[in-house]
Amino acid sequence: MNFKDKILAFMKEEAYKPLTLNELMQAFEIESGMKKELLKTLNELENEGKIIFTRTERYGIPEKMNLVIGTLEGHQKGYAFLRPDDKDIKDIFISPVDMNGAMHGDKVIVRPMKISEDVKSPEGKVIRIIERANTFVIGTFQSSKHFGFVVPDDKRIAFDIFVPKEEFNNARPNSKVSVKITEWPEKRKNPEGRIVEIIGDIEDTKTHIEAVLRAKKVRQFFPDDVIKEAVKVSSEGIHEQELTRRRDLRYLPIITIDGADAKDLDDAVYAEKISDSEYRLGVHIADVTHYVKEDRNLDKEALKRATSIYISDRVIPMLPRELSNGVCSLNPGEDKLTLSVEMTINGDGKVTDYEIFESIIRNNYRMTYTDVSEMLENNDEELLEKYKEIVPMLKVMEELSLVLRRKRESRGAIDFEFPETKIITDDKGKAIDVTKYERRVSNKMIEEFMLACNETVAEHYYWLNMPFVYRIHEDPDSEKMYEFSKFIHNLGYTLKGSNDVHPRELQQLLLKIKDTKEEAIVNNMMLRSLKKAIYSPDSSPHFGLAAQYYCHFTSPIRRYPDLQIHRIIKGQLKGKFSEEDLRKLTERTAAVAEQSSKMERIADEIERDTDKIKIAEYMSDKIGEEYEGVISGVTSFGVFVELENTVEGLVHISNMVDDYYIFDNEKKELYGQGGGKTFRIGDRVKIRVANVSIAKAEIDFVFI
Repeated sequence: MNFKDKILAFMKEEAYKPLTLNELMQAFEIESGMKKELLKTLNELENEGKIIFTRTERYGIPEKMNLVIGTLEGHQKGYAFLRPDDKDIKDIFISPVDMNGAMHGDKVIVRPMKISEDVKSPEGKVIRIIERANTFVIGTFQSSKHFGFVVPDDKRIAFDIFVPKEEFNNARPNSKVSVKITEWPEKRKNPEGRIVEIIGDIEDTKTHIEAVLRAKKVRQFFPDDVIKEAVKVSSEGIHEQELTRRRDLRYLPIITIDGADAKDLDDAVYAEKISDSEYRLGVHIADVTHYVKEDRNLDKEALKRATSIYISDRVIPMLPRELSNGVCSLNPGEDKLTLSVEMTINGDGKVTDYEIFESIIRNNYRMTYTDVSEMLENNDEELLEKYKEIVPMLKVMEELSLVLRRKRESRGAIDFEFPETKIITDDKGKAIDVTKYERRVSNKMIEEFMLACNETVAEHYYWLNMPFVYRIHEDPDSEKMYEFSKFIHNLGYTLKGSNDVHPRELQQLLLKIKDTKEEAIVNNMMLRSLKKAIYSPDSSPHFGLAAQYYCHFTSPIRRYPDLQIHRIIKGQLKGKFSEEDLRKLTERTAAVAEQSSKMERIADEIERDTDKIKIAEYMSDKIGEEYEGVISGVTSFGVFVELENTVEGLVHISNMVDDYYIFDNEKKELYGQGGGKTFRIGDRVKIRVANVSIAKAEIDFVFI
């Protein structure tokens, strides 16, 4: 344990009150000559928010001083909620007058106030800002004769940023800009800043996409040293030593099945039926760790990104394309290094035997989801002839996937059937169509194989008691489940044991609502009631999959946790971990899990926000056109309508002029006070496109 940890441990366990510097020196028997070193350590702990230096010049632990550390979740009206670091503490409401100059995203220390019984959420006051989150803010620049201001894109930042005329830096009105904050807000004074970058004109869709990426601090380009390393390792080829020490599987008809436009092929499969009730499934994953060595430039950059980001017109990869699309990708007809999991699976879908090993493979066919589905679903004669060598294996794969699916369903795994949106762009990146993404037999087949593989690997390393990175999904919060239960009761459905619900209950509910008008909203409300899956160094069950052990092993080209797991597997297979190695690995898996969970959330937000912008771009020339859709949401301010192609727009209540409508929160419906007309989720309606704002990513409909 280092000196910093010793001080922190002592203060947490022994110090019942804040201590002076002299008292700490006495406690640790520190001579006056070491005073400077102690002060430096205490300052570091204070900057990290782990201790507090009080006005009486004493050092204390926040939790022992009735203080709470966390991150602010802002609101455009100026108030915020503190999301405490300690998950056992409830969120704390911070009124605008108690923000003390803090902004959305800041890490702060809050003093909780007295709580009265009629207050739903505890309230508090910001007493110290530990770390600022918004050094740079992305927004739209507006100006007058003598000054300007930037309106933040992120509505959770409640202030416009004041910009003196001398800090415009040639920015024009209605430009999307990045502003550096030079003075933080205090009392009634807005933050002040200077324009440091002009991103583009707000009339250009690309400007808004770029603004999202800048706001999320996305690393769009690889540093030169990373590119040089990628070029070097990708040009080395496979050494003879690797060919001889790995298991050679190039004789097997191994294939990949991916989307037609996929270029980073990281999983290949092979299957055969070995008896009337037994199958052998081989899942072969690109051995990225052979090229990306721990703590080198490539690896450090990959961990910073932690995931590839997929937006409608491009991919922002975790690894340079020399690796992701080149040497690591399981391209057809090329020898590739892989990590393999071979499983024997019985007729009940149980993995009865398995082996994990290093291998070398050759992808025989680069198959697409569409072609495989056409063969299995529609017996496409031309494709059946073209791929006749592997058609028998494809049929075995389909059979096996159904066996695995039945096994998952029998234990209660939840399978949401959301209509995913696919945005089609032209060669200039402009959105030219929006359609539903098809989830056909081949997509489901590969999903089942990857799930079985991930579970097998996770359970194996759990019982080996190795440091590991698990994918966990905690049980839902009982309060949210209770609210969800009340909601579906109004639709005529019930949920057993809402305080301690089993995933099977939710699975049964999804089966009941399938193909009903309530299906979409119940799916959405259920998903919102569940917690988000995260990465963790500690194993716990995956609620949604109803799986006892789970991890992400199958996509190391685009996810860092998979890459880390591959390193653990290869180290264990070679038996090279010492006690010190395992200690360091325990620390690393915790850090990787935290970073990966964080970057996954950011990637999800980026993909969602940029999709909305591109959908608005697609609909921008559809104003005046009429469509039929389904009501997908009802709120106090209007009705959301989803079209057949998944495009969603809002009929604002101000445009519902035929009556005075009242919102029923329990039933989630609007009803007319005069005529009794009711708008409910699932109702089919006709609309006209009234307005589209690409800048706000908003689409307005009116009923017809």
